[in-house]
Amino acid sequence: MSRIVYVNGEYLREEEAKISVFDRGFIFGDGVYEVVPVIAGNVVDKQYFLERLDRSLGELSINWPCGKQEYLQVMEQLVRRNELHEGIVYSQVTRGIADRIFSFPADTPTTLVAFTSAMELLENPAAESGIAVVTTEDLRWKRRDIKSLNLLAQVLAKQDAVSRGAEEGWMVEDGFVTEGVSSTAYIVKDGTVITRPLSNLILPGIRRRTLIEIAEQADIEIKQRLFTVAEALQADEAFISSATTITLAVVDIDGHKIGDGKPGMITQRLRELYKNRILDEAAKNEH
Repeated sequence: MSRIVYVNGEYLREEEAKISVFDRGFIFGDGVYEVVPVIAGNVVDKQYFLERLDRSLGELSINWPCGKQEYLQVMEQLVRRNELHEGIVYSQVTRGIADRIFSFPADTPTTLVAFTSAMELLENPAAESGIAVVTTEDLRWKRRDIKSLNLLAQVLAKQDAVSRGAEEGWMVEDGFVTEGVSSTAYIVKDGTVITRPLSNLILPGIRRRTLIEIAEQADIEIKQRLFTVAEALQADEAFISSATTITLAVVDIDGHKIGDGKPGMITQRLRELYKNRILDEAAKNEH
């Protein structure tokens, strides 16, 4: 059965969905996107994703395509129409349709498209084994705090990681790890979780924000500072977080075993605490 997708006010079978060749998202990558988890048939982390989307749109001077509650209703409708139990909703907003000029067109309606993908989030097999990561040069632009459509550097970095037998890449700039290709990067040393502080050089990850809250509530120390690849290789644990992974242990970096080569206690604890949080949120959304 084909999926039902959303394009500018219409719910369509995926094979019927069409986007103009003049859409600025297609021509320039002039737009932003979000990925929201779905747990037990409910969209979770809703408030944080709306806040980040609002900020990204504002930074690029792109208008909201509809009201925020209507935006959420689109996500929820797609979940229902596709009978999605667990996975993600991807949504994308572009500056709209106009002839190919670099400057912003005047009074152009924005484009909104969205679709669902089914995947295992809570019982990801990699949570038991951990994943391998390789380091790769960070080739991205300097406004990485905006969740923009311009992902060619990440595509190249992910392909580099996969071609070297890893599941994820950690991007490196000026000797320091910035973040994962599609995730936030963390290391653990002597019981303290270390992750890079927010700036224009990394995306403000929603899982990152939530995990910091969870860690503080659980009395797990968090330090937001830069760390090097050499420091990561000497860490007791390492892990990533994202909408599609929640948290996953990193047990190998550039062919070097991290800790004892198995998911560490702090990583596993944070994953369980995060799972409990989103399961609770999903249960509340049902009522």
